Amino acid sequence: MVQFHPAKVIRGSDLYIEENRIEKIGPGLKSKLKNTKVDRIIDARGKLLTPGLVCSHNHVYSALARGIVADIPPSHDFVGVLQNLWWRLDRALDRDSLHASGMVGALDALRSGTTAVIDHSASPSYITGSLNTLKGAFEQCGLRGILCYEVSDRNGKEGRDEGVEENREFVSSQESDTVKGAVGAHAPFTLSDGTLAMLSEIVSKTGRGIHVHVSEDRYEPSFSHHQFHEAPLERLERFGMLDEKSLIIHGVHLLDKELDLLGRHDSFLVHNPRSNMNNAVGYNPGLLDYKNIALGTDGIGSDMFEEAKFACFRGREQRRNIQPDHALGMLHRGNSILERYFDAPFGRLEPGCAADLVLLDYDPPTPLREDNTAGHFIFGLASRHVDTVIVNGRVVLDEGTFPFDTEPIYQKAREQAARLWSRMNEISP
Repeated sequence: MVQFHPAKVIRGSDLYIEENRIEKIGPGLKSKLKNTKVDRIIDARGKLLTPGLVCSHNHVYSALARGIVADIPPSHDFVGVLQNLWWRLDRALDRDSLHASGMVGALDALRSGTTAVIDHSASPSYITGSLNTLKGAFEQCGLRGILCYEVSDRNGKEGRDEGVEENREFVSSQESDTVKGAVGAHAPFTLSDGTLAMLSEIVSKTGRGIHVHVSEDRYEPSFSHHQFHEAPLERLERFGMLDEKSLIIHGVHLLDKELDLLGRHDSFLVHNPRSNMNNAVGYNPGLLDYKNIALGTDGIGSDMFEEAKFACFRGREQRRNIQPDHALGMLHRGNSILERYFDAPFGRLEPGCAADLVLLDYDPPTPLREDNTAGHFIFGLASRHVDTVIVNGRVVLDEGTFPFDTEPIYQKAREQAARLWSRMNEISP
């Protein structure tokens, strides 16, 4: 069972940020630093300060699908959902709609206390430059991110090659201090051996990990065993795609031997409970025992308070021994992913750690102690308590307000969503 050590509760302390790191923490720092030039002092009395939350798998391009009104045929299985909805939506995306998705997706993340989003993008009609478009949106809003483009064979050789090159170009020359790249791929069942070889080359040469859906539905392991006579993760290992930066998404139908493979390579497995429930792909409570399991949303926003609650409650429905600290441990593990990509410490209120922080206006109705912080997180705290957000040492949400007018951003998003839905109706499944 994955355990999460009780959080340290520090009371009556000050915290000093210098540039993008926590420099000092302790009582009385304000008076000790009275001769130091400080740009700003935030009075956090009566509030709770925590490390920022991490969404370890998202599809920001789906931000404009909320409340979607389009001609979507009924889907009788998971592959039908992909064909009738998501693969039509991603083909309808263009630069403007992708940028609008990135902007509102980033704003929604920050409002919910999520300081970093690990994204998995797909826009077959707009591939080259798509990651820079998302990077621009993230940086404009102040969100940290790890981006990749979802390579697939389903859109033909030209689209496959362009997607491979988009990943290669981004991780080779377009990263920044707050936005890094991974190597994106849809899922083994839409990837030929030739495509896996191309992706493996990028992984090997750049030192970036693969970010890929695996065994989300029962269809994939059946397909893999029929076509390749091996399990999906065995196939990825054969191409050298499993390492300490690999992000394996869903894994609902992984075999025990595949989980052992992940463990031997120290790879990450990202659990997306709300998405799995929404798509009715099943549930595997055994995954919660994996040492490197993190939490994502698979495109259902970036509210990690909500996702952690579902991870806990869905787990308890299946296994009564799942406790709030298990869900909080999964959520906290997203910081381990950041550490491997940004080569810096994350997720702790300690000197030297990245200054990605969330100030919560939460007045606990019961004692808040080191041994019950997870209980407060699951049964009390919510995104409505987010007051101020700091990313990379910069205040990006100040007492619930962004430093720029967001209404034009949401107005543009509504316009782009209407255009997107209309274009979807012109695309057959």
